[in-house]
Amino acid sequence: MAGSSHGHTPAAWTGVTIAFIGFCVAGAFMVMAQPIGFWAGMVIVVLGGVVGSAMRAMGLGQPKKSAAVAHATPTATREPVTAES
Repeated sequence: MAGSSHGHTPAAWTGVTIAFIGFCVAGAFMVMAQPIGFWAGMVIVVLGGVVGSAMRAMGLGQPKKSAAVAHATPTATREPVTAES
């Protein structure tokens, strides 16, 4: 996992941070038995996903690997060795 840059983008960090704040808000209001505050926290959680997606669309996320790039990379770098008689 250390070799990949999975999730190490501004879009991912921002989306997860906003969603975590919403989770904390919803949890606090759930303990206080305040349904309106709980649902406000859930709206913040969804907002985190929307913000992360919007930032990714603006180019701040990890680019998708296109089919052309995936097929252009070689699968093997050495030719097979054959025994000559």
